Amino acid sequence: MTGSVGAPAERREGREKVSGTARYAGEFPSPGRAQAWPVPAGVARGRVTAVDTAAALAVPGVLAVLTHENAPRLAEPDDPTLALLQDARVPHRGWFVALVVAETLEAARAGAAAVRVAYDAEEHDVTLTASHPGVYVPEEANGGHPAVREQGDPDEAFDASAARVDVAYRVPPLHNHPMEPHTSTARWEDGRLSVHTSSQGTGAVRAVLAGLFGLPEERIVVTAEHVGGGFGSKGTPRPDVVLAAMAARETGRPVTVALPRRHLPAVVGHRAPTLHRLRLGSGADGRLASLTHEVTTHTSRIKEFVEQAAVPARVMYAAPHSRTVHRVAALDVPSPSWMRAPGEAPGMYALESALDELATELGMDPVELRVRNEPDVEPDSGRPFSSRHLVECLREGARRFGWAGRDPRPGVRREGPLLLGTGVAAATYPVMVGPSTATARALPDGSFLVRINATDIGTGARTVLAQVGADALGVPLERVRIEVGSTELPSAPLAGGSSGTASWGWAVHDACAGLARRLAGHAGPLPGQGLDHRADTTGAADAESDFARHAFGAHFAEVAVDTVTGEVRVGRLLGVYAAGRILNARTARSQFVGGMTMGLGMALTEGSTMDAAFGDFTESDLASYHVPVHADVAGIEAHWLDEEDSRLNPMGSKGIGEIGIVGTAAAIGNAVHHATGVRLRELPLTPDRVLTGLLDRRA
Repeated sequence: MTGSVGAPAERREGREKVSGTARYAGEFPSPGRAQAWPVPAGVARGRVTAVDTAAALAVPGVLAVLTHENAPRLAEPDDPTLALLQDARVPHRGWFVALVVAETLEAARAGAAAVRVAYDAEEHDVTLTASHPGVYVPEEANGGHPAVREQGDPDEAFDASAARVDVAYRVPPLHNHPMEPHTSTARWEDGRLSVHTSSQGTGAVRAVLAGLFGLPEERIVVTAEHVGGGFGSKGTPRPDVVLAAMAARETGRPVTVALPRRHLPAVVGHRAPTLHRLRLGSGADGRLASLTHEVTTHTSRIKEFVEQAAVPARVMYAAPHSRTVHRVAALDVPSPSWMRAPGEAPGMYALESALDELATELGMDPVELRVRNEPDVEPDSGRPFSSRHLVECLREGARRFGWAGRDPRPGVRREGPLLLGTGVAAATYPVMVGPSTATARALPDGSFLVRINATDIGTGARTVLAQVGADALGVPLERVRIEVGSTELPSAPLAGGSSGTASWGWAVHDACAGLARRLAGHAGPLPGQGLDHRADTTGAADAESDFARHAFGAHFAEVAVDTVTGEVRVGRLLGVYAAGRILNARTARSQFVGGMTMGLGMALTEGSTMDAAFGDFTESDLASYHVPVHADVAGIEAHWLDEEDSRLNPMGSKGIGEIGIVGTAAAIGNAVHHATGVRLRELPLTPDRVLTGLLDRRA
C-alpha cells in the first residue's frame, strides 16, 4: 500500500477551476450554437387557450418558438415534470408553456418577453396545513420507506411517563440554488444526440432521453465534465436537458438552455415544507418510554414526492413504544424533490430540538440524555449496527467544545445587549451503496488509467478515486490518471445520497486490485495498448446486509443573540463525525464544513414563502432567498473519529456529503434557546421572530 488513501491530496481539477479553464455545460463551443429561453406559466392552475408568437418571431435573431402546438412529440415519461410542451395544461405557476430559440441569449430573452399567452385559469390551493382536508397517508415515503411504523403502545406509554414533551415544529420550503444553474447543450447529428449537461448522473440522463425520443441508448452520449453544485436538484434529469434536445432537433442546430435562476424554485424541485409533531415521554431517569414523530408535507398534483422526515426517528434512540407517520397533501404547487440530506435534515431538526426540550423538562444535560438513550440495535429493524460511535462523537465534541464548563441555566450569559448560549444535536445519515463498473489499464510508460462514469459535482471525486486506485495498485498517486463524467465510460450510479464514493470506489478498488494481480503474473514488457482489467460490483455492492449501516455525528454551536435587533450570530460551530474511513482529509473537511454552513443557512437565513393568492414562491432568487456568506461563518471546525468498519466496502468508507447539514440547525436552535430562554419552533430564526419571542417572554 502507498498510503494515498487518507492523505490530504489536493483536488486534481483545482487549478482548472481557479484559472477559469474548467468548462461547464454551457461553455463548450459549437459552430452555429443557438440559445433558448423558457416562458413560464402566468397562472397557478388552468389551461393555455392561446399562444401568440408573432411578436416574438419578429425579434431580430429569434429562430423559433416552441409551444404545445408545435413542439416535438415525446413518449410519456416516468417523471411527469418532463412532459414539456406536450399539452395545454398548467399544473402550477412557473410550468413552462413555451421556449424561444434565438441566435443570442439576449434575443432569446427578448423573444420570451414578447410571447403572449392566454389562459383559462382555475381556482388553486397552495396552502399546507396539518388539518388540510386533502391530507392522506401514502403507501411509502421517499426511498421506499413505509409511511407508518409503530411499535408497542406509544400513546399509553406517553400518558404514563414522568416527563413529557408534546411540541410542533415547522420547516419552510427550501431551495437548492447551486452556483451553476441547470444548463444543457444538445446537438443532433446523423440521428445521434450529444449532450453536455449539468447533472449529478449522466447515465440517468441518457436513459430518460432515450425513452423520451425513442432512441437506443447507444446513440446518445451525455457528458458532465464539471458540475457547479447540485445538492440533489440535479440528481434526476430536469427540463433544461429535455428542452435543449427538443430545440436542437427542431432547429437543426446545437442549442443551449440555461435556466434563469428565478425559474429554478418552480421547475427543478425544492425541499417541501414539513410540519412536525413530536411527543416524547420518559421516566425521571431520562430513558425514553414513548417516541412519536408525525410529519405532514405537500406534494404536487402531478407527481407524488413525500419527504421522509420521520425516518431518522426510527434509527436514533431506544424507545420501546414508538410511532412514526408521514402524511401528505397534493396541492397546486411545483413538484418537490431531493435536497441535501432529504428527510434527515428537517426530521432531525425537529427530533433533536424536541429532545433538547425534554432535557430541559428533566433538568438533565442534553448530551447525557442522548447517551442514556443509546440503542443496542437499530430500533426499527432490530438489526445490529455495522458500527455506531455516536456516544464517542458526543463525548469528543463536548471535550473539544468545552461543554463541561457550560452553565445549564438559560438566559444567564450576557455581554452588553448580547445573550450567549450553546447547544448540541446529534446527526445521522444512512450508508447507501450501488453497483458500479470500472476499468483500470496499465500503460507501457508506467502510468495507469482508471475509467468510470462517476460525476464530480465539486466534491473532489476525481482525486479520491485516484487515491483509492493508487492504493489498490500499490503505486504513487501521481502515476494514476482518472476519467469520469461521460456515458462513454463504464457505467456507474449518480452522485447522490452520499453514495457516490462508496459505490464508485468499490469498483475502482476491485478493478485496480485485479489489475495488480494480473501485473504480478505478467512477464516481460507490456503490450503497446497496455494491460486492462474490468470490475463490476453487481451482486456485491447491492447485496442485502445483515447490519444497519449509518454514519453518525454530533454538532455543537455557540450563538450570540442581539436583544436590540434580534439578530443571531453563530460564533462557533463544531462537528465530530463517525463516518467510516476518511479517504481524503482535505476534501472530507471541506464536505463537512460545507454541510455545516448549509445547516447554518437552514437555521438562520434560508426559507421560502408560498404566496397563497399568487401560487408561487416569493423568494425566487438570491436577492430574497438568503444563503450564508463568509461573514456569516465565524469559527467552524470539523473533526472525525478513526472508525473501522469492515462491513461497508473495501475502503471501509461511509458517505460524508450530507451528514454535516443534518444536526446543525437543531444545535443552533437549541443554543438560541439556551441564550434567551425562548423556544422558537419555526425556521429560519430571523430577527423578527427572535424579537417577537423576546418581547413575549418579557410580557
